[in-house]
Amino acid sequence: MTDSTVSGEPLTQRLSTEGADLLSLAGAGDANLAELQKLFPVRVTLRADALVITGAADAVERAVAVATRMVEQARQRLPLDPDDVLRFSMEGPAREGSTSGKIVLPGVRKVIQPKTQGQGEYMQKMFDHEIVIGIGPAGTGKTYLAVAAAVDALARKRVKRIVLARPAVEAGESLGFLPGDMQAKVDPYLRPLYDALDDLMPAERTQRALETRVIEIAPLAYMRGRTLADAFVILDEAQNATNAQMKMFLTRLGVNSRAVITGDKTQIDLPKREESGLLQVERILQGIDGIAFHYFTETDVVRHRLVREIVKAYAADAGT
Repeated sequence: MTDSTVSGEPLTQRLSTEGADLLSLAGAGDANLAELQKLFPVRVTLRADALVITGAADAVERAVAVATRMVEQARQRLPLDPDDVLRFSMEGPAREGSTSGKIVLPGVRKVIQPKTQGQGEYMQKMFDHEIVIGIGPAGTGKTYLAVAAAVDALARKRVKRIVLARPAVEAGESLGFLPGDMQAKVDPYLRPLYDALDDLMPAERTQRALETRVIEIAPLAYMRGRTLADAFVILDEAQNATNAQMKMFLTRLGVNSRAVITGDKTQIDLPKREESGLLQVERILQGIDGIAFHYFTETDVVRHRLVREIVKAYAADAGT
């Protein structure tokens, strides 16, 4: 129901809260309502049966769009906090089956959105499928966007943990000559995953998540014998996973788990190229419902402009 006055005067809209958990809707110390008022120049009042929003017409319209999502969340008895309110304001109205083309990470007030059509299709596939296999050259955002999707799923409480894995394969360098214990030896292989997390989550939250194992970063070999339920699992540099390792990884998935596998077929460092698990799954998993393949090209490279030209040059040379 909407109550309005003459043009130029404040507009008031009443949004029904029937069936909503009012404590969840308001938040601790009314923090959710305070965030809504901070985002839009409106006055918000929570009554027994309605959320009343008053202000200029355009501000009220935008605030009501966010408040509608807040009420729906509270009706579903889902957790709701000021970060969610912020995310709703940045995403705009919810669209069934759509990611709105972007991922909003409230903790760092960061919006991740596709820079190319290929990236947009990749992001949509990660929301629509249980397993996504992203294949393409360096600089296309394969890993970064996958980690962003994982952090988003964790923030939305769609999963309880994130597991990031990489094969520890020696690319022309000897692992044995690296200093330190085994963890110190494998950390250089895992550093790109830490770098992505550092950019997508507040440092203190990342550290706490690592300490409590809500986020786990480990060599692929450490996955053996485990069942990963309620998890968003990423296998990076999958071209260097052997056939046996790839099968092992895929069969770790448990209930309510999602997986993203990323790799570049032109950078296989295994002794025998034909042993790459990425090449095998490309052959045998096509057409399975719930599994999507996405192929990046040099047009999706978003690093320095010269990286795109370098990728093209190497691809041309490989074709000669």
